[in-house]
Amino acid sequence: MRICILGLGYIGLPTALLFAAHGADVVGVDVKQNLVDCLNQGTLPFSEPGIEDLYRDARERFVAKTEPEAADVFLIAVPTPLDAATKVSNLSYVKNAADMIAPRLAGGNLVILESTVPPGTSERVVIPRLEKSGVVVGDFQYAHCPERAIPGRTLQEMTTNTRIIGGYDRDSAERAASIYRTFVTGQIYRTDTRTAEFVKLMENTSRDVSIALANEFAQLAEECGINVWKAITLANKHPRVSILNPGPGVGGHCIAIDPWFLTENSTRCKMVSTAREINDSMPNYVLHAVRSLLAGVRNPTISIFGVAYKGNIGDTRESPALKLIQLAENEGYAVRCHDPHVGEFPYPLMNAKDATVGSDCLVVLADHNCFCTVEPADLQMRTKFVVDTRNILDHEKWTKQGFIVRVLGDGSPVQPVPSDGIAPPAGLYPAGVVQQPIVSPSPPSITVFSPDGREGYP
Repeated sequence: MRICILGLGYIGLPTALLFAAHGADVVGVDVKQNLVDCLNQGTLPFSEPGIEDLYRDARERFVAKTEPEAADVFLIAVPTPLDAATKVSNLSYVKNAADMIAPRLAGGNLVILESTVPPGTSERVVIPRLEKSGVVVGDFQYAHCPERAIPGRTLQEMTTNTRIIGGYDRDSAERAASIYRTFVTGQIYRTDTRTAEFVKLMENTSRDVSIALANEFAQLAEECGINVWKAITLANKHPRVSILNPGPGVGGHCIAIDPWFLTENSTRCKMVSTAREINDSMPNYVLHAVRSLLAGVRNPTISIFGVAYKGNIGDTRESPALKLIQLAENEGYAVRCHDPHVGEFPYPLMNAKDATVGSDCLVVLADHNCFCTVEPADLQMRTKFVVDTRNILDHEKWTKQGFIVRVLGDGSPVQPVPSDGIAPPAGLYPAGVVQQPIVSPSPPSITVFSPDGREGYP
C-alpha cells in the first residue's frame, strides 16, 4: 500500500512514520524545502518521546517531497489556523492540499482528512475540490479522521487512543478503519463525516469550558479570601465533580482554537464564547497580580519561567506567555524569558541565572518539572517576588529565602513573612491579601470560629 501524506508537522510526520514503520510505503509532502531536505538527511524538526526510534524503523519506507505523488491513500494533515481578527478558521492550507491531490486522484483511492475543521467542511469545501479531478466521490472514498494526540505523548496516544472515523459512506469508513488498524490498538468508532468534525470540536471545547470554570473559581477565591487549590481538592472529593486546575491561560493549537471553529457560523454559543474570553483574559489577570506586587518598584524587570503552553514540552503555539510578555512590555516592564524545553521563540531565551539576575519578579507560567527543583538561594534577584500561576513551587522553601510568593487563586488572608523579618513596602500585597505585622519569622497563628462561636471549627 502506498500512502501520500500532506503536511509534516506535529501530527502529519508522526502519522507518516507510524504507517511506514508498519509496512506502508509513505511519501510525506511539505511545502517547506528545508524541512524536506532535513528529513531526507535524517534530521527531525522537533523532539517527541520515541520519535527518533520510530524514524529509524520507518526510514526505508519513508521519503519526503514537496509535491504529492500517485498513491492508494491520500491523507491531509495540514494546519488550520484561526484568523485572530475575525475568529474565523483559515482553510487555505486544506484547500491547497485538496487542490494538490486532485490531479493525481484516481478511482478507488481513499482520501483522509485529519486536519481539524468546522462542521460541514468535508462536504462543502474538500470533496468539491477533489472532484475537480473528474472523479466523483463514491468512485473515490473519503473519510474524516481527526487526530486526538497531545505533544509529549503523541506516539503513545496515536496508537492507544480511541479513534473516530467519519466516512462519506460505509465503505469509506470501513476502509479507513482497516488502514488505521495497522497501528492503532485503541477502539475505532465509525460515523459520518460531519459528526466526526463536530465531535473533535466538542472534545476540545469541553476542555476549554472546564478550564475557564477553574480560572473563574480562582478569581472568585481570591475575592473571597480562600485558597482555590485547597477548595478544588475538597470539591473533587464529590463522586460526580472533577474540577480542573486554574492557570495563566490556554495554549496549543487545539483547545485555544477549536471552540471558535464550532461557533463561527452560529449565533447561539454564548457559553463557548464566554469560556474563550475568560481563558484569553488570564494573561491580563496574571499581569494585574504582577503589577500589584511591583507598585513600589522603579523600572521593574520581570522574569518569565516557561514560554511553552504547558509543562515538559517545547510547543509554544498560542502560548499565554506571548500575550503576557507583550502586555508587560506595553506597560514599560523589561522582560526576560527562560524555558529549557523551547528552542525557538519570538523573544530571546536565557538560562535561569541570566534571566533572573537583577530581576524584581519571577513569573512561573509553565509547569515544567525542572522548575520545581530551582534553588531560590541561587537567584540574584533585586526584589524577591514570585507569581506562581501553576502552584508547583515549594513555597515554604522560597519564603525562607526571603521571597514573597503570590499563588494564582490563593486569596488566603495569611501571607508568609520573609525569614529576615523585614516587611515589604506598603501596597505590595495583592488585592484582598492582608499584610500581617512582623512579630517573628513565623506566620502568626489563627483561631477559626464557627458561625455559632465554637472555636476550632474546621
